[in-house]
Amino acid sequence: MNRAYYSNFINDFIVENNDSIYGKISGNYDLNKLTIQQSNAWKTQIEILKQTILNFKGRVYFEFTIPIMGKRVDNILIIDNCIFVLEFKIDSNSYDKYAKDQAFDYGLDLNNFHEGSHAKNIIPILIADKASNVNNVYKKSLDNLYETIVANENNLSEVISESLAKFKDLEIVNVDTWENSIYKPTPTIIEAATALYKKHNVSEISRSDSGAENLSVTSECISEIIDYSKNESRKSICFITGVPGAGKTLAGLNIANLRSNYEQEEHAVFLSGNGPLVDVLREALARDKVKSSREENSIITKSFAKSHVKSFIQKYSSF
Repeated sequence: MNRAYYSNFINDFIVENNDSIYGKISGNYDLNKLTIQQSNAWKTQIEILKQTILNFKGRVYFEFTIPIMGKRVDNILIIDNCIFVLEFKIDSNSYDKYAKDQAFDYGLDLNNFHEGSHAKNIIPILIADKASNVNNVYKKSLDNLYETIVANENNLSEVISESLAKFKDLEIVNVDTWENSIYKPTPTIIEAATALYKKHNVSEISRSDSGAENLSVTSECISEIIDYSKNESRKSICFITGVPGAGKTLAGLNIANLRSNYEQEEHAVFLSGNGPLVDVLREALARDKVKSSREENSIITKSFAKSHVKSFIQKYSSF
């Protein structure tokens, strides 16, 4: 599965036209939601990385999917024996704690759930392009994942070189193996709901095994029945069966998400008689929506987020 909007070997990335790179990245994005801020951020990242990684060999990724979090990493660099997780804050002159935590969380996800990243050196880097130089201290968090270090647009190359020198005796990362590695285990229902609500596909947030395949097939089958019922003006009832933990709730969330399209006058909702589950899911989605709005500089209130989420996940009670 191609998890990145753009990926290439560093030497090819360096010589590729900036507009071509930008076109490939933006071509994978929903252009109706593309803001000037996001567009400019990609262009700046391309420029900074081209001058930063000019003398390195490896592979570069833009907008790499972190499916369990329902987010994408700005950039990943795989150079020699290090996996660098880059979080850019453009036009920033400070290394904010929330941004350092954001970069670390991406690295933590790779360390815990991405098979190809297990036992590999994972180094999150926060790049605040206008910030001052800082002497980094390498502090291992768990396994081979390190606490977030920082850099600016002028010393990022130096920080990468310093990291590579520190870990030069460890095993080289095999890029092909890393790219084709699976995510496991299946996320919790809260993590899954958060990712689905952000329009990630069920195949992106599940294990690459028969369980994930069955979830996709089930969702596609139900969607076909919905289309048939709409076209023929009929009513249909579908039953999904399975042992506890098989993914019935996840399938329901995925189908409701797929068929929630107001432009096509589809207003699917996820109904559950499990009141505590509905309360927990609503709260988790509302919090994540507020957090995401802060990261995108379009802050919304929690009450607004809750009202929006409520239209997607609702309670029902039997009489």
